[in-house]
Amino acid sequence: MSNNWKVTGQYFESCNCDSVCPCIFLAPPTEGFCEALVGWHIEKGHLDGVELNDLNVSAWLHSPGSLTDGNWRLALYIDERATEAQKDAISALWGGEHGGHLAVIAGLVGELMSVKQVPIEFNQKDRNHYLKVGSFAENNMQEIEGEDGGEVKISNHPLAVSPSEPVTISKSKSVTYNDNGINWHQSETVGLSAPFTYAA
Repeated sequence: MSNNWKVTGQYFESCNCDSVCPCIFLAPPTEGFCEALVGWHIEKGHLDGVELNDLNVSAWLHSPGSLTDGNWRLALYIDERATEAQKDAISALWGGEHGGHLAVIAGLVGELMSVKQVPIEFNQKDRNHYLKVGSFAENNMQEIEGEDGGEVKISNHPLAVSPSEPVTISKSKSVTYNDNGINWHQSETVGLSAPFTYAA
């Protein structure tokens, strides 16, 4: 296990929960289970001597109950632009092999359904968030406008994909996933976005 790694960037996700996801308050999901499409854009990162700058990662997951109960089914997608060394590094980091918060997330996974290298488009502009994962998944969501016209944020929540960072709340326009025998579509559900920093 290497202690010489760090990745920083932006992430966003949309799941099947209503307006504000109960999971971030350690409460059961709206429908009793959680299904989510997550995307990460690594702005800067490395594992030992392997640079991971400007690469994208995505995952689709199903949690049968509260997220912290674990037993997730998860599919991992890695940017097709990644070299073999970069792909192996991302697989190892997101697989929890090098510790840190990514190991906490990986420890909740009961079944890794697949790992695929595909084109991943990750865009954030004018309060819109767009993710396209090959021909398998797509997420289009828009930030909710607050009382003053600005962002709506939740800080210091107990469950965080991006620890220590407040999440900005969005609403999904359309979220789809079609792979591993799953045909999933959501709209008008919650979206979350934030900067992230993961390190050993």
